[in-house]
This record gives sequence, C-alpha cells and structure tokens, in this order.
Amino acid sequence: MRGICLWMVLGGGMALAAQDSPPSATIRIEVQSASGPVIGAAVIANGISTVTDEHGVATLIVNPGQVDVRISKDGFLPAAASLSVQPGQEQQMIVELQPRPTMEEEITVTATRTDQRLQDEPTRVEVLGREEIVEKMLMTPGDVVMMLNEMGGLRVQATSPSLGAASVRIQGMKGRYTRFLADGLPLFGQQVGGLGLLQIPPMDLGQVEVIKGAASALYGAGAMGGVVNLISRRPGMKPSYEMLVNRSTLGASDVVLFIASPLDTRWKASLLGGGHLQERNDTDDDGWADLAGYARGLVRPRLFWDGGSGRTAFLTGGVTYENREGGTMFGAVLPATGAPYTEALDTRRYDFGASGQFVVANRYAVALRAAAVSQRHRHRFGDVREADSHTTFFGEVSIRGTAGRHTWVGGFAIERDAYDPRDVPQFAYGYTTPGVFLQDDFSITRWLAISASGRLDAHSHYGTFLSPRLSALLRASGWTSRISFGQGFFAPTPLTEETEAAGLSRLQIPQPLQAERGRSTSFDLTHTIGPGSFTATLFASRIRNPLRVERTDRYELANLRESSTNIGVELLATLRRQPFSATATYTYVRSRESDGGGQRLDIPLTPRHSFGIVGMWEVENVARVGVECYFTGRQSLEVNPYRPQSEPYVIFGLLAERRFGPVRLFLNAENLNDVRQTKWDSLLRPSQGADGRWTVDAWAPLEGRVFNGGVRLDF
Repeated sequence: MRGICLWMVLGGGMALAAQDSPPSATIRIEVQSASGPVIGAAVIANGISTVTDEHGVATLIVNPGQVDVRISKDGFLPAAASLSVQPGQEQQMIVELQPRPTMEEEITVTATRTDQRLQDEPTRVEVLGREEIVEKMLMTPGDVVMMLNEMGGLRVQATSPSLGAASVRIQGMKGRYTRFLADGLPLFGQQVGGLGLLQIPPMDLGQVEVIKGAASALYGAGAMGGVVNLISRRPGMKPSYEMLVNRSTLGASDVVLFIASPLDTRWKASLLGGGHLQERNDTDDDGWADLAGYARGLVRPRLFWDGGSGRTAFLTGGVTYENREGGTMFGAVLPATGAPYTEALDTRRYDFGASGQFVVANRYAVALRAAAVSQRHRHRFGDVREADSHTTFFGEVSIRGTAGRHTWVGGFAIERDAYDPRDVPQFAYGYTTPGVFLQDDFSITRWLAISASGRLDAHSHYGTFLSPRLSALLRASGWTSRISFGQGFFAPTPLTEETEAAGLSRLQIPQPLQAERGRSTSFDLTHTIGPGSFTATLFASRIRNPLRVERTDRYELANLRESSTNIGVELLATLRRQPFSATATYTYVRSRESDGGGQRLDIPLTPRHSFGIVGMWEVENVARVGVECYFTGRQSLEVNPYRPQSEPYVIFGLLAERRFGPVRLFLNAENLNDVRQTKWDSLLRPSQGADGRWTVDAWAPLEGRVFNGGVRLDF
C-alpha cells in the first residue's frame, strides 16, 4: 500500500493585518485520490471543520502557529499532517487519500459464473469467509447447519424431530427450492433436504456463496429459491495438516482430519476424513429420543491442477456411510400403544465430480463440468420399511469471453435425476433436463453495471421453461445498491420436507402434479461508514401451482390453485475494528399460502420476526472469544394438537478458543438459557397422525443446553 503523499507549496506573500483585527492565516487544502479530486471529504484544522468542494478543495482561516490537519472520507484511509503558518500567510497543501482496503477486494465469487470480484457483481452474493466458517465449525464440527442457520435471511428448519433432518429456507421459501452445490457441482444430488445437510462437515470449506431469489437462469430446476455454493479449501505451497477432536455433553464425538499438500509444481491434493458419533438423548425423560443417535464415516479426496495460461482441472470424490436411529428409548414404549417404536435411516452415498478450464485463441475460456451421485437409503417407520436409490448425472460445457465492457457466458447443460423406491414403486420417476443458457455482464459506467441472463430448459416430463434474470448494480459516494428480478421453475416429485419425514407408504397423489413456477424480486442498499457497513434489503416472491401436503385428516400431495407469496425485509449491520467485530441481523418474513379452501394462512414454521447479534474479540493466532444472541418470533403451526401458534424464544451462546503453538483448545456453550420445545408441550402426539407420524413438528430447540469442546491441531 502506498503511503500518504504530502506536498507543501509555500506561496502567497505577506499581507498586513488590519489594525483592529487579530492576525490570521489561510490554509488551502486540495484533496486528491488516484481517480481524481475527492469531493465531500471532511477537513478539520485545530477544531475548525469544513468539506471539500466540487474541485476537492477546502479553504480555512486559522490562527497562526502550529496547525494540525485531519482529513477523512468514507472509503478512504484517514490522513493527518501538521504545519506551521505565519500571520497573514496563505499556505497550500495537497493530500492524496488512499482507498480503504476491504475483505471484499480479495473475494472472487464463482456462483455467478463470471468469476468477478464480489463488489463488482450486479447479482447480490452473500459470502461467508474461512474465519467465519471456522467459528461455526467449533460449534458443530460434523455439519453445516449452524453455519447456514446464522446467515441473515436463511433458516435451517428441522423437518423430522425423530431423526433430526433439516432443510434450508431462503427468505421464507420452502427448502426444496434451494439448490446446493459443491464447487459448482451437484455433488449432493437434487434432493438435499432431509439428512443431506447433516452429513456435510465444514472442515474443508474455504468459502460459502449464497444467491437469494430465483436463480434458475443460472442453475435450472431446483434453484427457484436460491443457490448455496460450498467452495473447498485450496492447498497452499506448503503441506498443511489439521485435526479436530470434539466431545459434547450430549454424547456427540467428532474426529475430523484435513490434509492438503502440493504434489509437484502443477498438482495439489487434499483429503478430508471424518468419524462422527452421537448417542440418543431423551432430554425431557418421556421415553422418546429428542436427539437421534447416529454413527457416520466419510472420506473425500480432491485433486487440483494448474497448467498455467488459464488451464485448470479439478477432481473430487466422496463416500458417506451413516446409520441413524430415533424413536423410543431402550426399554420405553409409546404411551398410546404400549409398544416400542423405532425410526431409522441408513444412508450410503457415493459421488464423483470433475471440472476443467482451458483457453481458446487467447480470448475465450472454455469450462467443462461433470458429476455423478448415487444414494441408497433404508427407511424404517415403526413396522414400515422403505428402501430406495437415487441417482443424479450432470454435465455442462460453457464458454466465457469479453468484448469491451461486456463479459459474457454461454453454454449447454444436461441433468438426469432418477428415483427408485422399491417398496412403493408407484412413486418412481426418471427426469432428464437439457438446457441452454446465456449471460451478459455489462459495465456501463463506473457507477452502473447490469447482468442479464436467461436459460431454456426442456424437462422430459413437465415441458419447456424459460427462466430470465436481470440484475443491476449502482454505486455512488459510498452507497451501493442492487436490484434483481428473476423467474424460475421447480419440477415437483413426491419427495418434500413432509414426505421425507413421514415416508411414502401412506401418501396419496390424487391428480398428476404440475410444475411450480416462481418469480422473485429484491432491492438492497448498502452504506459504509468507517469500520461499519449497513445493508437493507426488500424482497418479494410469488409461486404459482405450489405443492401442499395435506396432513389433517388425510395424507395427500397436490398443487394449490392459488399462489403462495413471500414478502419481507432484511437488515444487516457489521462493525469491524480490530480486535473486535460485531454482526447484527433482523429479518421480517410474511409467507402465505391457501389452505385449500380459499382462506390464506401463514406458511407453517416460518417466523415473521427473527433477530441475531454476534460479537467477537480475536487476536489472530492467539485467542478468540465470541458471544451470540438469537431471537425467533412466533410461527404458525400445522396439525399440532397443543397449539396453533408457537411461542417466541431467545437463545444465548458463548465460544472461546486459545492457541498454544500448533494446539488450539476450544469450548462452546450453546443455548445457555436451556430453551426446549418440550418445556411448553410434549413432542409426542396423543394419537398417530394421518401421515403416520407420532411427533409434532419441531418449532424450537429439542436438545436444550449443550456444551462441547475439544482440541484443534494445525501444523
């Protein structure tokens, strides 16, 4: 970073002061930057303040003697200087301000396909960096649930209290509309809800990118609510080894190992391995496991190649084995039946992914992507057993280039998604969806950029869909604004949040399902003041033909005639001044849908109000201490015999870590005030539901207060 350049040019002549006036002096200060004069900079000289004019000039009348000058402007490092002036003298000063470096300047996002810097993207992308990922990893080393749940506008909703399954809702939209990717590849398959989120450890993640709103123009079906792209850590020039051992007061044990190393001048490799064990827990002593038990093992090797001149390649593979079990505790029975009841799910997942890029004619970057995923499940719902297999195949070729102020991307993609439920074969399907897409990012001026994209998909069952998206970026005097509009679609299947939790044996689909179509729009405004940044976002979406699972007196899946709607506001404030940082978020969401009888109701399990604040004190490579507080407002409940609406609640947490050479010791306290849903009502229903479930939906934490701690080895 260049230092502050200060020149003093003496001039003017001496002027005689008037007999009846005290002596004075004039200072003329010209404030510049690399891009020209700085307008509106605050200038203070010995307590006298003014601002620079349209030419970047400020003039002050001061008392003779020593004068201390300070100059500040949003987006620039402050400058200071001292000088001595004589009575009647006019002195000129030229000060060059340097841009304030920010974390955003080092962040390149890939989810938008153009690989631009974050601050230059017309499409709003929220990014979670490595440091923030590490903080959440210390809380839940075995999954990414905590990491995602604490991002503004995202809510991880428990979908199965019996097994702990969950899905991610973006701005109130159902979890099935969120597309999950790993390094731009669908390595988790099409249906990431259920237990998929609980089987992704954060140890090997370097960055998380989130696009909110309809993103089908970029990623086709399944991205109608948004995209979450998990970016892996890249090995450095030297070998690195990291190991984490964790134990919690509720019987969770985690051992995770990450190794990264260069193999030669072009090849690098990394390896993630993990073993995770959780004991079943009955926190309210009613004989039912409020926290399911599981045993999971996974391994994921990665290879990276950099051939120079824009040539790169990436290979990855993964194997995940997990057995999970909940229901009544050992020796306990259901009060309603007098018999034990077990829910269980065994998962076997294998995935492979590859991507590469090369340059043609020194002008165009050609990218190739491919992925294959195979998942096998064995479900148990009491005496009912359901076994299935799920396969996903994906391929894509794209070309990117520039022309003047345009950066464009075009390509072709094809995806095959097949589901084979052996015990309920009537729900089997196999969908093939080829698609073509085109995107153009146009930097019109320094303060205005536009991104226009469109995609045409030909679904083998539901027909052809056009998905456009338009975004604009506006910048002026420390203010940044983005406006987005998008349209997308979702190809429905029998697998929803509700059916994943209850199974398919009792499910009825009285009429053929129709594709869901959605539109979303958002407007946000960001302003930076010194170390603080503030963002306000307005968003809205509408979904036609939304799917609804009826669970009152029958268990049916059908499209609703009336559209469902989401409107809301997000507020985000961040403050970073070493060694302290703080983040505050507030989200208001009003999600409504028809009850099937013409009346519009709030969508269940979607709080209108949620608020969170996180504070962190950190000295790099020495220690960190963090505190957090989260408020969740009332939620509409469905088929709950105890109440139609949940209670609001607040939870508190504390995290501490201390480094001793290559060893880091950490302790995390979650839900210190011991909020539990079962303090209000029983989790168990008095009778079995129409879908076969014995539990109500989870609307608050079930496990209560929990402490976990362990050791990280980093060398």
